[in-house]
Amino acid sequence: MLKVILSGCNGAMGQVITKFIESNPDIHITAGFDRNPDKFHNSYPVYNDLSLCHEEANVIIDFSHHHAFEHIVDFALQRKFPLVMATTGLTAENKERLLELSTTLPIFHSANMSLGVNVVLEIVQKISKVLEDSFDIEIIEKHHNKKADAPSGTALMLAEGIDQSLKEDRIFVYGRHTKEDHRGKKDIGIHAIRGGTIVGEHTVLYAGNDEIIEIKHRALSKNIFAAGAIKAAQYILGKEKGYYNMGTLLEENK
Repeated sequence: MLKVILSGCNGAMGQVITKFIESNPDIHITAGFDRNPDKFHNSYPVYNDLSLCHEEANVIIDFSHHHAFEHIVDFALQRKFPLVMATTGLTAENKERLLELSTTLPIFHSANMSLGVNVVLEIVQKISKVLEDSFDIEIIEKHHNKKADAPSGTALMLAEGIDQSLKEDRIFVYGRHTKEDHRGKKDIGIHAIRGGTIVGEHTVLYAGNDEIIEIKHRALSKNIFAAGAIKAAQYILGKEKGYYNMGTLLEENK
């Protein structure tokens, strides 16, 4: 049985994962971590200080806030728990710390746990190589009105993935308010929309002379992120120390 410590358990995604796991007899949440431990009546103990958590587990799944990052990784290192890091808004220093931690533990990191989004990432990396010289690339992301970070971690993941696939480095341009010059040939525009209850939508737009190509992913519920996180946790269970992501998971399942 997969035994999980769920970080950020009382957040929106934490509650989605809780309900998702409750319907799966092969997975059990042994404990949760949240800054608001009494917000919900969960079927497992919830702590706002991980030093108080002594429950056993096979893996930590983190959907908390990036401000809790150091607390989570220190706990994972102390208890030698594999870590699925799904929190967005991480800094470059945070990502370096994950790489450092992966020399000791199995670490799975993705800005988006949807299998579909990560298939889109593979697709746009291939397409961008072909269209690099003749098409402008723009990324538009849409989320609900309660999402704090902008642009989304997924939009940045797509932009970075495209950038890495091209011959020349690109310049990320976040919106164009106050800009008065023409679009640069090496620009990748990244635009954020916030409104209503949009779960998540990401479009990579290629604009050429007299033609437009759009690659789009639309999330219809947060269950897709829960399913992906569980798949990631099952994937790294028993893995050697190292850094894993959806790319390595998809590659091994081809």
